[in-house]
Amino acid sequence: MPLYLDTHNHVPGLTAEAVAQAHARDVEVQGKYAVNYFRYWFDEATGRVFCLFEAPDADAGADCHREAHGLLADEITQVQEGA
Repeated sequence: MPLYLDTHNHVPGLTAEAVAQAHARDVEVQGKYAVNYFRYWFDEATGRVFCLFEAPDADAGADCHREAHGLLADEITQVQEGA
C-alpha cells in the first residue's frame, strides 16, 4: 500500500495535547478509510504538523482527517522509506 506524508503548514493554537488527541481520533476512524496512521511530528511554535500514513490513495487520508477532526493537510506527498 502506498505511503504518504502530509503537511499542515499552520494549525492555530497547536499544543502537544491537541495534536495527540487529533492523532487518536485519526486512529479511531482510520479503518473506515483503509488508512493506517503511523506517526506524527509537530512544532508548537509554528503550528506545523506532519503525519505519516499508509492508504490506498491520498484522498483516503484527507477523508479520514476530515471525519476525525476537520484539520485538512495543506499538502499530501507520496513517499518511500529509505535507509
